[in-house]
Amino acid sequence: MFLSGVAMTTAELCSLNSFTFSQLGVDAAIIAALPATMTQPTKVQQLAIPAILTQQDVLALAQTGSGKTLAFGLPVLQAIYQANFQIKNKRSDADTALDESAVRALIVVPTRELAAQVTEALLLIAQALEIEIATLCGGVDIEKQLAALAAKPQLIVATPGRLLELLKQGELSCDGLQLQQLSHLVLDEADRLLEMGFWPDIQQLLEFIPLERQTLLFSATLPSGLESLLSQLLKKQAQRITAHTTNAVVAEIAETLYLVNKGSKAKALEALLVKHQWPQALVFISARDDVEAFAKKLNKAGINAAALHGKQTQEVRNQTLAAFKAGKIAVLVATDLLARGIHLEGLPVVINLDLPQHAPVYVHRCGRTGRAGLTGQAISLVCHADASALDAIRALTQRALPLLALEGFAVTDTVATGTSKRAPRDKQANRRTMAKTGMSQFKSTKGKK
Repeated sequence: MFLSGVAMTTAELCSLNSFTFSQLGVDAAIIAALPATMTQPTKVQQLAIPAILTQQDVLALAQTGSGKTLAFGLPVLQAIYQANFQIKNKRSDADTALDESAVRALIVVPTRELAAQVTEALLLIAQALEIEIATLCGGVDIEKQLAALAAKPQLIVATPGRLLELLKQGELSCDGLQLQQLSHLVLDEADRLLEMGFWPDIQQLLEFIPLERQTLLFSATLPSGLESLLSQLLKKQAQRITAHTTNAVVAEIAETLYLVNKGSKAKALEALLVKHQWPQALVFISARDDVEAFAKKLNKAGINAAALHGKQTQEVRNQTLAAFKAGKIAVLVATDLLARGIHLEGLPVVINLDLPQHAPVYVHRCGRTGRAGLTGQAISLVCHADASALDAIRALTQRALPLLALEGFAVTDTVATGTSKRAPRDKQANRRTMAKTGMSQFKSTKGKK
């Protein structure tokens, strides 16, 4: 399905670290709009940008914090910028069928937080090029988003649910000008968007998008079970780019796993935070119902903590994340809403209060630290109940990930054997007891007929 040889040759050249954005083919107007600190493209940018500029479909796998957003964002913006130049300088209506008010690129992401971040990363460059961007996601007043669409954006960043809602309402239509000229479809965190939770939405979305387009898939992980879905999205001669070891945590992140009792995790977390006094820490927990409880426990212990999860309003989520990024919150306890793509500047440590059941999420969680070449720590508190999740993570990452003892937290829990601790007869008695609804039902029936 994928081209062979081309990526390898490019990778060998990129290992010399000799390319500049100009040598990759990036337009001078875009280079001028880049932050002054961005002088050297990252590896994934060196590999992906030339392939995208030559109109190839691309599947790019690169570790978290490696610059994926600009790897697809710069060439997509350049395509729009150059098309606008053609429109403004056309000699007659016959010279081009392009419409400057049409949507020409769509970036689909799995979460609202990532949608906001992708928009932020591209906005200054887009403004310099006079390209309008709209962000479409749930939890935001739909009237505001309709107003954004009225401004005729040429680039849309969206989550699948809200985008489909607007498509079905006819605000964007394949029969109209909006999507008729769509030339670029980007799936960021592609593996998450290919999973069963999102895959039906993506299939519906494809019905509104022209077949003749360039498709770009970017992710840090790609489980082998999802490979078969790629043929439904990419052209047969798509280019596969692997900028780093697939499904791996970056080398700059030190991974430490402690074996503790399940009931000791809250105290173990508190002890680690007090001992190390990190300026900030991001704590992940899978069950969103537990997030608030753990944040409250930390606050009672005198640790400045806050919770972030999907049951909160979007306004609360935005405010909490902004406060954490600004350093006003020391410890953020969050669900996997923040596991993918979110950039947290200089975050020193990520702590997994439990291991995710989906192994790639572990890689993404750890990737919130150690970004852009900085070092970081990823600490996991593991109990016997996490054994199957740990096995899956070890298999995915091909790492031993040994379990260490945490000082002051001796493990007394035993490994579950699957054998019932209660006789079947006792279980039946317990069910009869639970079924009683009043005290009179607990009275003896002895002697009654």
